[in-house]
Amino acid sequence: MDRPGEAQPEEQRLGPVVRRRDQIQPGTTDQRLLDTEGDSQWVHTDPWRVMRIQSEFVEGFGALAELPSAVSVFGSARTAPGTPEYDAAVRIGRALVDAGFAVITGGGPGAMEAANRGAREAGGISVGLGIELPFEQGLNAHVDIGVNFRYFFVRKTMFVKYAQGFVVMPGGFGTLDELFEALTLVQTGKVTGFPVVLFGSRYWSGLVDWLRGTVVAEGKASARDLLLFHVTDDVDEAVALVTKETGPPPPVPYEGYEA
Repeated sequence: MDRPGEAQPEEQRLGPVVRRRDQIQPGTTDQRLLDTEGDSQWVHTDPWRVMRIQSEFVEGFGALAELPSAVSVFGSARTAPGTPEYDAAVRIGRALVDAGFAVITGGGPGAMEAANRGAREAGGISVGLGIELPFEQGLNAHVDIGVNFRYFFVRKTMFVKYAQGFVVMPGGFGTLDELFEALTLVQTGKVTGFPVVLFGSRYWSGLVDWLRGTVVAEGKASARDLLLFHVTDDVDEAVALVTKETGPPPPVPYEGYEA
């Protein structure tokens, strides 16, 4: 600590940051910006990641801002063409367009490709929001508007922000992640009037039974939370449920905090 009468320490101001003594950095900000030599590790630092994250939000918002009313369709990338699940996803994509909605998927193969295919064949807007993964292909051929993301949380924001509801086909961990993200947002009031439809009662029955018989039974959720989603095997019913104007009932506050 400097005592009264001591000389003021050397000081460096870098925007809002003040550096003194051995924390002073050589050169100026412009010098470091324009210097073509030196360590490139800065591109892997958290401040630079913040800029990348910001740019992904900007690109996503810009690409989708003028999208008409839409529904997001989720499902497994491993759903094989020609299977009942694939054919159902094609019919759902087509029916959503016939109902006046654009179709948003994760842009990959399987159920996502099927929903995009149905939307394109019906003459609607087919959107794919891809993600950078080491083991999946790029955007499928039926996507008309595509955006690729590095970060899952940015991509999931786009799914919710630009859709009026979700249709969830049978899927794996990624599909479950997107499903419970949506249910949590509705339950906690972060989004309102957001219908969620699970397609395929045989596939989803085990999960629903577990939610009712374990999660609700042990008081970890309210019985009313089971009304936040619908289960159906009928394409027309799925589209009617997800495109209706009135969404699920209002959320039930968690114990321990006020809504």
